[in-house]
Amino acid sequence: MGIVNVTPDSFSDGGRFLDPGAALAHARRLIAQGADILDIGGESTRPGAEPVAEADELARVIPLITVLAAESDIPLSIDTLKPAVARAAVAAGATMWNDVSGLTAAPDSLATAVELGCEVVLMHMLGEPRTMQNDPRYTDVVAEVTAWLANRAEAAVTAGVAKDKIWLDPGIGFGKTLAHNLALLRGLDQLVALGFPVLLGASRKRFIAAIDPSAKEVADRLGGSLAVALIGARAGVAAVRVHDVMETRQALNVQAAVG
Repeated sequence: MGIVNVTPDSFSDGGRFLDPGAALAHARRLIAQGADILDIGGESTRPGAEPVAEADELARVIPLITVLAAESDIPLSIDTLKPAVARAAVAAGATMWNDVSGLTAAPDSLATAVELGCEVVLMHMLGEPRTMQNDPRYTDVVAEVTAWLANRAEAAVTAGVAKDKIWLDPGIGFGKTLAHNLALLRGLDQLVALGFPVLLGASRKRFIAAIDPSAKEVADRLGGSLAVALIGARAGVAAVRVHDVMETRQALNVQAAVG
């Protein structure tokens, strides 16, 4: 899953693809590099991020989705907390809703997912982007995150979302310390065992720099990002959400060839 951030403030590439032309060129480049899915977002959910007005988010993502849906068969995912944005994105051609709140951000999130009938990614986040990294605590992070996601999947199915449309994401870096992130990566098999496809998003994230201080700059975290992708593949995740599509695809292909 290639990442297309149409935002001024995303942690990795904030502002680089805010211009519609730059965003489209970037999306086309990721497709050419072998992305299987594109995840398009118009609101940053990095630690400390402020909410974005619905109108602004729509203006950022809908034109891009419309063009990509018309010129390519690649599946498009909308990365949003807002049901109205998800609804407009699906109308424009998106086939997946990636919700970092696990469909809890709005009272009508679950009902909207049922209405749309698209694939949905339920992610775990402790708190909200503005505050999620303020001293997050768990007793057993793997058990708690896995149980929460299982409960959200059950709630979605009960509401009317088709079970085979549901993905789960442990939310690496979303209300987690370095120790929490490492524990979740070690325990990915427990999440995979729930029987839903798992999406792993750890590309270029800050915990890599906590392991290797030489990766303080986001651009210096490719090695760590590839390592996490390989860890996820070994654990059986269905997809990895990444900035560096060509390099990640190559690493996964080599791992698969070795067996």
